[in-house]
Amino acid sequence: MIAILFSVVLLGAVIFALVDIILRDESQIKHLPKIAWVLLVVFLPLVGTGLWFILGREYAYRSGGNVSYGNPSRRKSTDPDARPGRSVDSRSTEEQLADLEREIQQSNRNPKGIPER
Repeated sequence: MIAILFSVVLLGAVIFALVDIILRDESQIKHLPKIAWVLLVVFLPLVGTGLWFILGREYAYRSGGNVSYGNPSRRKSTDPDARPGRSVDSRSTEEQLADLEREIQQSNRNPKGIPER
């Protein structure tokens, strides 16, 4: 009974490994060419499947540490609120609020938006 269970699990793992190898791009396969991995899994199922999942497969890292989002030297600001195309304002929050209040007062005096002369 255990031998049958082991055989079924191994057959499933071999099929999964073969499908994974065949569907992957060459750039996602490490250490050997794709055809070599296929032959290794077919002729040595237990060893080949184990080696494929341990050594041959390129895993996508989700921790963010090894994921590349382009050239980091492109970044101009380390401010987390900075957005592309937006200039960095060097004024303090109080100065920004005072400027906004002045704009509100001016718009209340002139509600149609016609510039004053």
